Amino acid sequence: MKRNLFLFTMRMQMRKILSLAAILNLAILAAWGQQKSWTADNGNGTFTNPLFYDEFSDPDMIRVNDTFYLVGTTMHCNPGLVVLESKDLVNWEFCSYAFDRIPVDDSRFRLEGGKEAYGQGIWAPCIRYHEGKFYIFSNINGIGMQIFVSENPKGPWKHHNMGGATHDVSVLFDNGKIYAIYGYDEVHCVEIKPDLSGFVEGSDRCIIPRGNAMGEGHHAYKINGRYYIISADYAPMGRMMCARADKLEGPYETRVISCRETMGTEHSTWITNVPMDGAMPEMKKWKMEIHKPNADNMGCATLHQGGIIQLENGDWWGFSMLDFLAVGRTTCLSPVTWVDGWPYFGLENNLGRSPRTWFKPDVSTKVTPHAPYVRSDNFDSGKLLPVWQWNHLPDDSKWAIKKGRLRLHTMPAKDFYWAKNTLTQRGIGPVSVTTVTLDASHMKEGDIAGLGLLNIPYEWIGIAIKAKKPCLHYYDFGTDETIEMPLNQPRMFLRITGDFEHEWAEFSYSFDGVNFWNIGKRLPIPYQTKIFQGARYALFAFNRQGKEGGYAEFDDFNVEEPLADRSRNIPLGKTVSFLNLGNRQWMQANPRKMVYSVWEDMKKRNPSDCMFEVQDRGNGKVVLKAVNGTGYMAVAGLGMSGDLRLSSVETEDCLFMWQDMLHGQCMLMSLKTHRYVGLDPASGETYAADWPGTSASRMNGTVFLWKEVKSNGK
Repeated sequence: MKRNLFLFTMRMQMRKILSLAAILNLAILAAWGQQKSWTADNGNGTFTNPLFYDEFSDPDMIRVNDTFYLVGTTMHCNPGLVVLESKDLVNWEFCSYAFDRIPVDDSRFRLEGGKEAYGQGIWAPCIRYHEGKFYIFSNINGIGMQIFVSENPKGPWKHHNMGGATHDVSVLFDNGKIYAIYGYDEVHCVEIKPDLSGFVEGSDRCIIPRGNAMGEGHHAYKINGRYYIISADYAPMGRMMCARADKLEGPYETRVISCRETMGTEHSTWITNVPMDGAMPEMKKWKMEIHKPNADNMGCATLHQGGIIQLENGDWWGFSMLDFLAVGRTTCLSPVTWVDGWPYFGLENNLGRSPRTWFKPDVSTKVTPHAPYVRSDNFDSGKLLPVWQWNHLPDDSKWAIKKGRLRLHTMPAKDFYWAKNTLTQRGIGPVSVTTVTLDASHMKEGDIAGLGLLNIPYEWIGIAIKAKKPCLHYYDFGTDETIEMPLNQPRMFLRITGDFEHEWAEFSYSFDGVNFWNIGKRLPIPYQTKIFQGARYALFAFNRQGKEGGYAEFDDFNVEEPLADRSRNIPLGKTVSFLNLGNRQWMQANPRKMVYSVWEDMKKRNPSDCMFEVQDRGNGKVVLKAVNGTGYMAVAGLGMSGDLRLSSVETEDCLFMWQDMLHGQCMLMSLKTHRYVGLDPASGETYAADWPGTSASRMNGTVFLWKEVKSNGK
């Protein structure tokens, strides 16, 4: 009797604590407000990958005291080598660019002489901090190693051109020397001269021979006296490798530390007839060929290429990139679990897989959720916001910001790919709507200017001057379709709606900024390795008659993100039903106190069997209470098929982490097993909580479409 009273009292206290946590959680969400731009921070102590819903590829990261710094690839864009900073690994903000203009004299970067640098330029940087100085090491393809040094991460950065060929380099400061680690499959190490003037002659050596499953994009560390090299192998499917040794020169042993993780994102639609090192396609001479791989055939598009970082409290986290369809490659954050001296991405009992939603890193600083950039720009500040980058090197004498407007002077170009002074920013997903005002009053014959989507293929909408009169001009390079319409005024509003998650875009125009009309067709946004970037919004102006013309003026560039606010994506306090995407059946709280799966007609016989209250337990944790009175969803044993039960008493076995998959889709991670609720759609089995994660297609039985319902089942 005393034991039962004790258990009852403890349960009441636990519920009181959890209720207070839920109230506090709701208060935090209310204070957080509606997010206008994507941030991974959910405002409740958790984050949801990706960190950015726009391109941030080849990431590298360091911590200096309580601040984290992150760098990534910028290729042919200027300014370049962006540095972001953060206090919590989740919320990032702009810090600096290592250079304003790429520091080489090369006609490719100026779009001169029929040469271009699309998909080339500066790749895969490595950031390090040593004896009071920040270093960024990176390679310009075909030119060699570039080093940027500063005592302040906000710059200015001093540039050193070292030359040499060290692909996807990582750097170690070790025992008074500087080493560069590079190479694919066969991993090499070479010493850098202390004055950064070049490599030490005769120092290059192979430290991991071929045949040890290593890839490229290395991230090298010395941890507790032992050497670790983390790399990405893309063949035949992306995964992350780790090598370790007691000495820098080896011998090394290797392990896979992350594989099969897609975050429920399919492989992008692929351009098949533009090779990585091929020429840019030309108007009238190229026909688009695209291919959409099998939904679960990922190739190298899984979680790959990244490294690890340690918090001040000793915790370890992993960072890596993942292909997110039309936005390109962006960065994800993963908890790291050390087992037998190996840093596995993932959680205990589910190593190698990373949660889409998880608890934020345990840092001392409290950070208000925020996006890394301000994307909309009315140009009133007189300078460009950091989010903007020029496509190749600009001619700085041919653009200006005058009286709160961006002015682009037209220069000769045969088409959009070759237009100088095209100003871009990365397409932001999952969905964004970009609108800009264009004034063509000062444009001349043959001039054309507008808003484009820079990709292969490209599309744009704008104003052209023909016979000294303005006309609306739309062009789709993929189909070679042109639409023209005479205009009675030289000023109009241009818009692109980009659903980057589902790989399509629509173009529209307006004369009053309120009523918009679509033009052309809904267009596919594929990916390819020639430009090797996600689609970019672009403001452009050029002359198609081989001469310099007038100028175009742009104003009120506005980016809206209708899915950025995710505060209502978890139906806390609501009653819902769960439809499994894999078998199109409803989750049922069976009277046998097990979780079954039933067809629609069976659900209609007793709707309350398929209804669950989502109760908030704070910090992203929820419990699911069956409306039919069978109890709380709970995980028994190892969570195998048949171990997902209904418990009359709420315990820690009832706690789940809601995984937001957007669009009313979710997964449920058991906080007991660190695995997901699911079933084999083909087997007819009962539910389990032992699934490592979703497939790219989301059809493997772990992803649900949730629907809010009333007590009457509607």
